Amino acid sequence: MTEPIRFPTKIAVLLRDDLASWQRLNVTAFLVSGIANAVPELLGEEYRDADGTRYLPMFGQPVLVFAGDRAALAGAHSRALTRGLRLSIFTAELFATGNDRDNRAAVQAVGRDKLDLVGLALHAPRNVVDKVVKGASMHP
Repeated sequence: MTEPIRFPTKIAVLLRDDLASWQRLNVTAFLVSGIANAVPELLGEEYRDADGTRYLPMFGQPVLVFAGDRAALAGAHSRALTRGLRLSIFTAELFATGNDRDNRAAVQAVGRDKLDLVGLALHAPRNVVDKVVKGASMHP
């Protein structure tokens, strides 16, 4: 039996625990796209099936999804920024917009401490991610 791979870093998504199922899925997809853009070396090689059909590469390590209340998101946001980490964020206002331009304008209209966060994602060393998401639980 082979030893499991232990990655030195973590990719984590933290979602607000009161989101509808479709919102959790939508927010997670948007948030991890930011991580893939910021850290493209996290992407593995492309996939191929036995017939040689090519498929897009995906992250080469797991994405851990956590849930928490508004306070957990605000705390994680603050802890991440204090540590100088880059984040993907998703605010409640983005559910009402339909494109990237309007999404960016909605975020830019609100100060950092007043953002109505429904999700965030980060990539960092394991112990740093653990400290940032402290108090959140693994998503059920």
